[in-house]
Amino acid sequence: MRFTITGRNIEVTAGLREAVEDKLGKLDRFFAPATEATVRLSVQKDIQKIEVTIPVKGHIIRAEESSNDMYVSIDLVEEILERQLKKYKNKLIDKKLNAPSFSTAFLEDESAVDENVEIVKTKKFAVKPMDPEEACVQMELLGHSFYVFLNGDTDEVNVVYKRKGGTYGLIEPELL
Repeated sequence: MRFTITGRNIEVTAGLREAVEDKLGKLDRFFAPATEATVRLSVQKDIQKIEVTIPVKGHIIRAEESSNDMYVSIDLVEEILERQLKKYKNKLIDKKLNAPSFSTAFLEDESAVDENVEIVKTKKFAVKPMDPEEACVQMELLGHSFYVFLNGDTDEVNVVYKRKGGTYGLIEPELL
């Protein structure tokens, strides 16, 4: 696995780079050698944050973690990624999705925890055309953290969501 490490309000020293590559390098067994991981280190008001993004054919594996110490954040994000990958493994094997992005040793390893996803509730609702700002108002009125709507401008299904810090995000579909 290859790493692209950048810093925001922090200098990426050789020690930090080595810590990231050593700790996240443990994830090499899960991925094919050509897999690219983007690591972003940042500091804001004594909060040391690491964000890791790993694109794998049509999907993104992402984790972020914050603490008072960057090395602790690196340890925590590695644990999160490993947990996510073990959960994701069963879906890969069942559907043979994205298998080229992962190592064969990982896919053949039987020690991963077998966790099935169980959908316990299904909702259906009418979708009326609206703009993203109106969808944000509807989301707030419902008290939800996201809202699915039909964008009146593009005639596509979009999602608005509440971000940390009280701002909003918009997810627009992009066909591959």
